[in-house]
Amino acid sequence: MKIDNPRMCRSIKTLRGAEPAPTDEEMHAAALQYVRKISGYRKPSRTNEAAFDGAVAEITAATERLLASLAPPPARR
Repeated sequence: MKIDNPRMCRSIKTLRGAEPAPTDEEMHAAALQYVRKISGYRKPSRTNEAAFDGAVAEITAATERLLASLAPPPARR
């Protein structure tokens, strides 16, 4: 299923091919922004905090794995 919505998560910057390589903090920030967008929470309630924080951690780890496994982008001219 492809959803073409250019407005989704506009504030998440592209990390692949960034120079210098993205930091752990940048990957965490992207994951946090994604979870905020999906959940609708800027800051979750105490009841939902563990689920929110767990999702951020899982997405951060998935981001690290993804970036490590992707081929580098083509050189810019």
